[in-house]
Amino acid sequence: MNKKIRFSIITVVKNDVKNIENTIKSVLNQSFKNYEYIIIDGKSNDGTVKVVKKYKKKICKFISEKDKNLWDGINKGIKKSKGEIIFILNSGDLLLKHSLKIANKYFAKFNIDFLFGAVKKNKIFYQYEPEKIFYRLNIYPSHSGSFFIKSDKQKEVGLYDTNFDYCSDYDLFYRMIIKKKMKGMSTKKKEIISKFNMHGMSSRVSLLKFYFYEMKVRFKNGQNIIYLAFLFFLKILNLFRNKVIRIFS
Repeated sequence: MNKKIRFSIITVVKNDVKNIENTIKSVLNQSFKNYEYIIIDGKSNDGTVKVVKKYKKKICKFISEKDKNLWDGINKGIKKSKGEIIFILNSGDLLLKHSLKIANKYFAKFNIDFLFGAVKKNKIFYQYEPEKIFYRLNIYPSHSGSFFIKSDKQKEVGLYDTNFDYCSDYDLFYRMIIKKKMKGMSTKKKEIISKFNMHGMSSRVSLLKFYFYEMKVRFKNGQNIIYLAFLFFLKILNLFRNKVIRIFS
């Protein structure tokens, strides 16, 4: 009998020839080897596909075709996956050598549906704070390079909403935590799973746009529009306050 695949690692990429190879190498260098690696390319034309094909013998599934957005690519990867646990690693982000080993330890020891791993950005982010979800949605270290979910729980919560250009992860996590009441936790600060690319897609989106999409996510999930207007006002006020502090500090 074939051994069950423990992890399905999904990388979505488009025109990132400078970074994709290092991401691939960080996966192939894992000390824990029970995984499949799936790469979904959005029809790159900059040499990305050529780089990926260098590793075709070690990549389980590779698709290169046009997609709607990042979330559409992730959904394709999820549908192709056969592992017990799904993990998202976007191009440019890097796994540490023992990342899967650490994650496997948590799923083996604890009765959890999902796990957030510590991530190194400009500093180490590691806390998972679901109690704060009603006034902020960034309650976790990261989506890419941090988020593990059991495949049966992914099916239960559903796929990522491709109607969101940004923040579809917020939407999925809100459904996962509030509507489905799934159980999760985070690794310890020293148990870093990945290094996050600070120059990726999220770095090019303004906070104002993120706030707007956060309100769309909340509205979709049935939160009161008056509360959303008040919350949006507070976020804008805080953004203005922080700018003033930076100017005069």
